[in-house]
Amino acid sequence: MRLATWNVNSINARLPTVLDWFSRVQPDVACLQEIKCIDEKFPREAFEALGYNVEVHGQKTYNGVAMLSKTPLEDVRKGLPGDDGDDHARYIEAVVSGPRPVRLVGIYLPNGNPVGTDKFAYKLAWLERLKRHLIELLAYEEPMAVAGDYNVIPEPDDADDPAAWTGDALFQPQSRAAFRGLKWLGLTDAYMQADGRPGGYTFWDYQAGAWPRNHGIRIDHVLLSPQAADHLTGVEIHRDERAAEKPSDHVPVVVELTL
Repeated sequence: MRLATWNVNSINARLPTVLDWFSRVQPDVACLQEIKCIDEKFPREAFEALGYNVEVHGQKTYNGVAMLSKTPLEDVRKGLPGDDGDDHARYIEAVVSGPRPVRLVGIYLPNGNPVGTDKFAYKLAWLERLKRHLIELLAYEEPMAVAGDYNVIPEPDDADDPAAWTGDALFQPQSRAAFRGLKWLGLTDAYMQADGRPGGYTFWDYQAGAWPRNHGIRIDHVLLSPQAADHLTGVEIHRDERAAEKPSDHVPVVVELTL
């Protein structure tokens, strides 16, 4: 199974670029974040023409997540449980059918800036809700991947210039501790397991020449349950997509599993 995650930063604004990548790479299943459209405006037919089943949890202008799979998606959940008042479209979950089904969770974690505001408190509360839900899912003892834009820089090696991020919500001690808390549940960071070299960045800001200067950060992650981590064979960051025409500021991450 080739499993991809990509924050596309507006699916309709970048549709030709995204479709070109899907046509070339042909992932078996993919999680998209920041689609920035309601369900009805997602270009479903374009992906169905490439052979994908499509599930969307959208929102006008902001946020939004989607899941695409070459095989049917079952037991679909839209929205992270734990707060009935949360109307942000940031969570989608489904079982990817096949000879060995895989539970796939797609997330777009809150940015949290500025630090010290309600936005940062929401980020930490969302992480805690995610942790509680993943505890329930891990009890199934099945192959599972939690993929998406976590908006967390786990370690200094995950930033070209760590000092530049010390005041940012992505690199706060609380954010990083919450990410470690997810791993302490028994989840494996796929990139660190398969590669782990510094410089595996997945995001370069549009400002200040971040891309040509390689001022990147690693914030797009795939965490694997033990039953999935046992089948991990590789991770590839498709960094060249940052140089495409009308690129997202994130690039795809592709995880290879022998499932």
